[in-house]
Order: sequence, then C-alpha cells, then structure tokens
Amino acid sequence: MNETYTKVFTDNAILVNRLYSLLSEAGIDARISDRVESARLGGFGVPVNSVELFIFKKDVEKAEPIIAAYKLEINS
Repeated sequence: MNETYTKVFTDNAILVNRLYSLLSEAGIDARISDRVESARLGGFGVPVNSVELFIFKKDVEKAEPIIAAYKLEINS
C-alpha cells in the first residue's frame, strides 16, 4: 500500500524535532526533511527555517490537536 505524506510543519531543526517527538509519543509516524543539512553538504545555502515535518495523510486528523497545541506553546 502506497501511503502519501503531507507537510504539517516547517521551522528550524530544534522546533521540528520537538514536534516530531510529541507526534512519536502519540504513535504518529513522521518524517523530517532537513533541507538545511542537505544544502550544507552540497555546498549551498538555504534559510535555517527550512526543516520540514511530514506525516501520513491518514494521521492528519489525529495529529491536528497536537500540532495546534505545540504552535500555541511556541508562539506564546
């Protein structure tokens, strides 16, 4: 079965990794795409807030409350 990912959060590595941990604790599989590190290894530059977090589309509904609470926490 081919699952499809959807991007749910983009920021710096510290914030993305924290949300990744929260989602993992809730049993939601996630994937991090660190374009900053990839660009550094390739000799290019990108903004530091170019780390993206993806989850399966089927998990979006379950993840929404966690993501919303996290956004409130980091923006307060």
